Amino acid sequence: MPIRSILEVELFHVWRIDFIGPFPPSFSNSYILETVDYVSKWEEAVALPTNDCRVVVNFLKKNIFTHFGTPRTIISDGGHGSKTSPDNHRKRKKKATGGNIQKSQLRDALYTRLCTNKTILTINGQFPGPTIYATKGEMVIVDVYNRANENITIHWHGVKMPRYPWSDGPEYVTQCPIRPGTKFSQKIVLSDEEGTLWWHAHSDWSRATVHGALIIYPKKKNDYPFPKPRAEVPIILGEWWNSGAKEVMNEFMASGGDPNVSDAFLINGQPGDLYSCSRSDTFRLTVDYGKTYLIRMVNAVMNNVMFFKIANHSFTVVGSDGSYTKPLKSNYIAISPGQTIDFLFESNQKPNHYYMASRVYAGAGNYDNTTTTAIIEYRGNYTPLTSPLLPNFPNFNDTNASANFMGQLRSLANKDHPVDVPLNLTTKLFFTLSINLSPCPNNSCAGPFNEHFSASVNNITFQLPRVDILQAYYRHIRGVYGNDFPDKPPLTFNYTADVIPKDLWRPENGTEVVVLDYNSTVELVFQGTNTVAGVDHPMHLHGYSFYVVGWGYGNFDKDKDPLNYNLVDPPLMETIAVPRNGWTTIRFKANNPGVWMMHCHFERHVSWGMGMAFIVRNGKSRDAKILPPPPDMPRC
Repeated sequence: MPIRSILEVELFHVWRIDFIGPFPPSFSNSYILETVDYVSKWEEAVALPTNDCRVVVNFLKKNIFTHFGTPRTIISDGGHGSKTSPDNHRKRKKKATGGNIQKSQLRDALYTRLCTNKTILTINGQFPGPTIYATKGEMVIVDVYNRANENITIHWHGVKMPRYPWSDGPEYVTQCPIRPGTKFSQKIVLSDEEGTLWWHAHSDWSRATVHGALIIYPKKKNDYPFPKPRAEVPIILGEWWNSGAKEVMNEFMASGGDPNVSDAFLINGQPGDLYSCSRSDTFRLTVDYGKTYLIRMVNAVMNNVMFFKIANHSFTVVGSDGSYTKPLKSNYIAISPGQTIDFLFESNQKPNHYYMASRVYAGAGNYDNTTTTAIIEYRGNYTPLTSPLLPNFPNFNDTNASANFMGQLRSLANKDHPVDVPLNLTTKLFFTLSINLSPCPNNSCAGPFNEHFSASVNNITFQLPRVDILQAYYRHIRGVYGNDFPDKPPLTFNYTADVIPKDLWRPENGTEVVVLDYNSTVELVFQGTNTVAGVDHPMHLHGYSFYVVGWGYGNFDKDKDPLNYNLVDPPLMETIAVPRNGWTTIRFKANNPGVWMMHCHFERHVSWGMGMAFIVRNGKSRDAKILPPPPDMPRC
């Protein structure tokens, strides 16, 4: 028998296309048309009323040719449908998108929102990007191809990467950027994470469009500590600027002022029909009466804590930041940028159309006072309202509504999901989080007093080096960073006073780190300040989850406040919002050697310098040391 040559298939060159159905009609649709890319397993699907060639052509033009280019080959069984149930379709989709190897191509794609056409950075032409499915403890290989004209790095938000900081992703902290025309294979090392996390770009403001969900299942399928849901639905909150995100960043950094607010908030990439020119750009979720659904929510918004509600429905929160929580009943969600929330909702209302909606919580500063919507559609024979019911939100500046939601979360703290809160502490840190002002080079900046906004931790504005800190640490390169980051602010004052003297507004620039011994037990108090203006700060620590043992308003009292710490079942998180002019205390065990960034997840604040890095030294044993770097590590 002659030997056939092996066909080398490129990304998005070969697609399989098939009809699934017919199903019982739902909103006049009886079929699902599904396409799957041969290499990446990326899937596009749409519900349709018919299964003829006309709808296939329209689907290919709109969903494939526009976003992925013209395929070389389209494979089909030639049929017009199959007797596949909706449940089987869900299983097929999960299998198609899951796996240990992911192909991720960074490239430009044309998208239209609010009647504005714009080329944006995407992964695989998708906005939001593809959802990655994995199993607890698994290793996922993600091959990132940079086909765009900009540098990029990808961060795996909430993944601890034990002993392997090389794939963590923050630009010039753990790696240099993936340059145009190059590739980097990122090894995503999962450990005890379980639930919803996410991934996003970690270069300038690219994460505005380069982001997606990362869903980590238990090792035993459906082994959840809550009733099995009818279906699971990722919901990603985002935002849209009619101008490019990079242009927004460059403009506000040059002006020294605040960035322009976005033109719309988004639910799964769609603004919703309350915005002009967006009636067809609305995400819709079809539900069956009396069923329970698991919503896996990610806040990918750039600069705002968000409120989320579904009209006439309440929720049961069951997880946050890749960890389970005790069930928490609530009729709204408050979620900070970087955070994830898993919650159940039961479709127990009269069959109709209901808005799910999200709007901003704004403690201070400029904000987008608009509401993004999606629609919950009950199956059944009924005449829906002309306009769906819209939920009522807390006030936009309701600090208590925002802080109290997170303050009610508790870990499961049972034998299957125990807690390990550090009790005997070896390291205590006190970090002030401040908005600052810096001198303007030309005395015409857009900040207060014609100066330039900046931000700091313990009065140090973080400066990114030109060689990444991890490489400098690992290879003993001198002059890249210093190890003199203070464990407390240089001056003690009334951090939350109504008026703070202007001479306390000036920060110092630096690339300083805190060095921790392996296995040290750390307590870190974040203290918000009212320099320039007090505001919330969603603080994110790479490489670790931490226990949130306490929080409050005003200045932290080191004698009284620890008496009220929760050391029994505090929530395990990796991003926590420090309330405006308040404080939050976290604890963690430094058992993951490497270089790990910590920063505010308001993008404008980290752009101004609200960040720093920890170096956790190697332990003595072989399995307590940083693993070697991969051979294709991007060069500086």
